[in-house]
Formats: sequence, C-alpha cells, structure tokens
Amino acid sequence: MMAKRKMSLNELSEKVELTLSNLSILKTGKAKAIRFSTLESICKALNCQPADILEFVDEENH
Repeated sequence: MMAKRKMSLNELSEKVELTLSNLSILKTGKAKAIRFSTLESICKALNCQPADILEFVDEENH
C-alpha cells in the first residue's frame, strides 16, 4: 500500500507519529498486536481500509 501511494517509511512514520523502529516492526509482521488508534492513523495516512494492509495467517495450519 505504501508503494501504491508512493510513500516512504519515513513519511508514513511522520504522518502517523510512530517511530521508524515501531513502524518497521508492524511492516515486517513481527508485531504481536496493534492498537486500533494506530491502525486508524495508518489507514488515514494511506487512504485505505484495514483489510488492505492486514493479512490473517493461520499459524496452526501454516
């Protein structure tokens, strides 16, 4: 979604007021959780829906 919007990680970090390291953790899928307020900020900045940036992976069957 960032590539579609031609937005860098630095720019998104500034728009959603998250550190680069925290945003990188989210981007790489290493985060265990995300606040709804953070998800909302990211979706606003990228003009997208949560389903555009989230993916469910069933760990039991993966």
